[in-house]
Amino acid sequence: MKRISLAALIAAFFWIAVSAQAPAPVKLKVGDEAPDFTLSDTAGQKVKLSDYRGKNNVVLAFYVFAFTGG
Repeated sequence: MKRISLAALIAAFFWIAVSAQAPAPVKLKVGDEAPDFTLSDTAGQKVKLSDYRGKNNVVLAFYVFAFTGG
C-alpha cells in the first residue's frame, strides 16, 4: 500500500487547522496516512483525498489570500 506524501500530510493538517468546521484534533505521527477530507477543485467539484489513495501521489498547495479581494 502506498503512503501519502509528507507534503500532503502537512497540507491536510493545515486544512484541518484553518477549516471553519474543523473536526476534533487528530494525533498523527510521521509516516501515518493522512486523514480523509473533501475539498472543492477549481471547477467547484468535490474531491476526496481517499479518491486518490493508492492511485496517485497528492500534493496540496495553499495560497493564503489568493483569489480574494483582500
